[in-house]
Amino acid sequence: MNLSHTYSRAGVGIEAPLVTIETHLSNGLPALSIVGLPEAAVRESKDRVRSALMNSNLEFPSRRTTINLAPADLPKDGCRFDLPIALGMLSASGQIPLDKMSQYEFVGELALSGELRPIHGVLPVALAAKRARRILVVPAQNAEEAALAGGEQLVARHLLDVIAHLLGQERLPFNESVSSDQESINAPDLRDVKGQYAAKRALEIAAGGKHNLLFIGPPGTGKTMLASRLSGILPQLTDDEAVDCAAIASISGKQVSPKTWKLRPFRVPHHTASAVALIGGGSHPRPGEVSLAHHGVLFLDELPEFDRKVLEVLREPLESGAVTISRAARQAEYPAKFQLIAAMNPCPCGHFGNSRGRCRCTPDQIRRYLLKLSGPFLDRVDLHVEVPLMTKQEFQSEPAADVETTKDVRHRVERAHRQQRNRQGKLNGELQAAELEKGFDIEPKAKQFTLDVMEKLGLSARAYHRILRVSRTIADLDEKIQVSQSHVAEAIGYRKIERMMQQV
Repeated sequence: MNLSHTYSRAGVGIEAPLVTIETHLSNGLPALSIVGLPEAAVRESKDRVRSALMNSNLEFPSRRTTINLAPADLPKDGCRFDLPIALGMLSASGQIPLDKMSQYEFVGELALSGELRPIHGVLPVALAAKRARRILVVPAQNAEEAALAGGEQLVARHLLDVIAHLLGQERLPFNESVSSDQESINAPDLRDVKGQYAAKRALEIAAGGKHNLLFIGPPGTGKTMLASRLSGILPQLTDDEAVDCAAIASISGKQVSPKTWKLRPFRVPHHTASAVALIGGGSHPRPGEVSLAHHGVLFLDELPEFDRKVLEVLREPLESGAVTISRAARQAEYPAKFQLIAAMNPCPCGHFGNSRGRCRCTPDQIRRYLLKLSGPFLDRVDLHVEVPLMTKQEFQSEPAADVETTKDVRHRVERAHRQQRNRQGKLNGELQAAELEKGFDIEPKAKQFTLDVMEKLGLSARAYHRILRVSRTIADLDEKIQVSQSHVAEAIGYRKIERMMQQV
């Protein structure tokens, strides 16, 4: 038999479509050609495979060899096809049996000596192989990450180890499953933040309903310190959520540790980041910061210092929870269900509204500074919270024994999440406008109060729905079935930016 089929996986976004490596040996002058839209790294694999076979004392077929990577219209890149190409050539030339190849999928880069090297994006491959009910053979350095997917996996260090397994001479070891025990990490504690009770309350509300949050205040008031504690009060990732996050990290070339894979992502891009860095892109589409923050937190410090065009590209993923990157040759879609938290000064000098009268900015300078943030962008931020300067007494005071810790707040947040999922199947921050109009339990006078305030402040319909979502979360944290006027009033109080615009 001069034709063999070997199975592997390509990488398209966070998906790993099946690729069948068809190898045909025919009469003619010795030559090796690879077809099926191979990119540079795949075309170069023929030289790595030739050297790996020869240095492993295996026969390199001295016939005309054609290798087709099917489907032929799917671009293939990377070095992941080295191992399956080598095995396809060996099976087509009769050096290993053909009958067992259909049970396995193979990925791995070959060194010239025949040793197996790791690849990027092995976790999506392992998940796809598990769904296809095939045994996946992975390089030893990818074993820990691939184990997160579960399923049957074999671990190999050398091409000869794989061949010995297929010949029945020596079995490859199965990959060990991942322990559910998580590494104990000392996360920043909310108890360390002195004062700022209103900001702490807003942080709890943001976590309780997955609401976007903006801290506004002078320099040195603890905005960054507060933001860094959000991920600690959020519930631990579920297994499915953790796998999604790990898959995105995997295709980005980042190391995924089984000991920390259930910790929520907390991404902090610098304000000089480009739109591509935030959203993702490139000639070979790669995920950006919004996707790396999937199921976690994206923190934008010094928000007005970001280029306005960069901030505007966040509007769509904030609404849809996904990013589609289109290029001439390919298209990739990445999930981006992140929670946005941002921090900014109220004016260029940072002291607008300071009771001590230290602001040196003119009203026109303040207005230009605030207008760096567009109305549509701010409409997508549920809470705008002031973080004022601390008093001398607050600064010098020691934390009281009864001050709540991160663990205390997380307990209430977890309870609120359970209530919301039981009631509507999702968190309040994910509710659509139609879902807010139907079955939203709110007192009639509270709803009328909201409409009156909306008209007075000139709020958009999107801002109105944001207020309703936040008030529902406040009611859930208070363990109330119906949203009252006090809940709505507190939610409206977290719209600092509109009041600042009116002042200038």
